[in-house]
Amino acid sequence: MAERKTISIVSPCFNEERNVRQCYETVRAIFERECPDCDFEHIFADNCSTDGTIAILREIAAKDPRVKVVMNSRNFGLFRSTFNALRHATGDATLVMLPVDLQDPPELIPRFIELWREGWEVVAGVRAERAESLPMRTMRRVFYSLVQRLSGFDIPENVGEFQLIDRKVLQAVLRFDDHYPYIRGIIAASGFKRTLVPYKWRRRERGLTNIRLWESIDHAINGILSFTNVPMRLCTLSGFAIAGLCLFYALITLAIFVVSPDVAPRGTTSLVVGLFFLFSIQLIFVGLLGEYITSIHFQVRRGPLVIERERINLD
Repeated sequence: MAERKTISIVSPCFNEERNVRQCYETVRAIFERECPDCDFEHIFADNCSTDGTIAILREIAAKDPRVKVVMNSRNFGLFRSTFNALRHATGDATLVMLPVDLQDPPELIPRFIELWREGWEVVAGVRAERAESLPMRTMRRVFYSLVQRLSGFDIPENVGEFQLIDRKVLQAVLRFDDHYPYIRGIIAASGFKRTLVPYKWRRRERGLTNIRLWESIDHAINGILSFTNVPMRLCTLSGFAIAGLCLFYALITLAIFVVSPDVAPRGTTSLVVGLFFLFSIQLIFVGLLGEYITSIHFQVRRGPLVIERERINLD
């Protein structure tokens, strides 16, 4: 008889009163029906909701001690809140993130557990299909491709935080001391044996997403800068390339002037265009440098990742 295992499920939430109960009931039903030989704990990380989410979580946790709740003192963002909740996971394996809107299908949990029991230390879901608009799919494809090419290790495309990881992988992940953890990148950087499970990322059925466009852009920039210095290296190489082109243009202009003074470029148009082009390039490079400096600034200040206001069913 196989040893009974405990699976930890982490679900971040913010103003999700229309989804949080169904998320819990769906996970509970899956374990009772399809994984009766496993125990589970469901950890909800609430980012200071202002609707009825907290009241619902209190009600659920009072009836089921397997439900554990971490309430933050304010909204610390999706990834910081999730990473902090991972510190409370006690299972033999942990589902890193199951958003309460259930766009990532919880029906795959039994399959994830089966593959984990076969010896895979990381079982990662791959969003092979997405029920979203073409522009969003295109932007995500460009982002994943860019991160994959720039990173010094393999970050599979279309893999988010919907991953089941072994206890030793979780311990390795939690050793990363990052003020803004890019969790999927941290898991990939940790290594370990990994297998991929494709699925369709479903459309949100109830309520509106709390992740706005600017937050998605912020997450994307953090993902690109977290594990590579390639952008700054490209800035350096681009600087040399532009300087070389400017020198080449100056030599060509001088040669034309010597040979045919009447046809040599004159006027202010080319000068103004060139100045504005170089100025815009400088602004881009300074902005990129500022992103790295800002990241370093927040990292060295050593503030808390998350401030918890209350815990329920957690020692």
